[in-house]
Amino acid sequence: MPRLLLLRHAKSSWDDTGLSDFDRPLNLRGRAAAPLMGRHMADHSLSPDRVLCSSSRRTRETFAAVLPFLRHDFEAQFLRTIYDCPGGTYAPTIRRHGGAARTLLLIGHNPVIQETALTLIGRGNPDITASIAAKFPTSGLAVIDFDGDDWSGLDPRSGRIVAFFRARELEVVGDPAITDVDD
Repeated sequence: MPRLLLLRHAKSSWDDTGLSDFDRPLNLRGRAAAPLMGRHMADHSLSPDRVLCSSSRRTRETFAAVLPFLRHDFEAQFLRTIYDCPGGTYAPTIRRHGGAARTLLLIGHNPVIQETALTLIGRGNPDITASIAAKFPTSGLAVIDFDGDDWSGLDPRSGRIVAFFRARELEVVGDPAITDVDD
């Protein structure tokens, strides 16, 4: 059963108004939240076989912060189409580049990551789906399982939502840098 991990990039900085949106880095909260989510992924055996990551700076920095917590036997591909996403959902990119990965991690942007999750979820806990519909925060992670053998047949409403994690809900004892990461 293929598993899709949809991770929204961590909180980015708006400090340098001269930077293009594509070149914005993570801010302090983002640099704290991304490894927190990476550790959570490792603690819950959510390690990908393949990673598809937007080529924007903030998504690459999110990936770099999560990377130390992942198994290191996976393929990673950085795609400008995840940043530009012309169709409003990442489903075509997943179909095209997911290959035979059993667990696929896609690191992307809102509103497309939220729309992708809502488009693909067809069953599972409706409270989790409602939570995703209300807000897909930075460093948010949706876990969706699918029937089938690969990603080529990915269809709308074919997935089952398994979990939705927010960095602000992850417990970090004694780490004040993680407060209010949910933007």
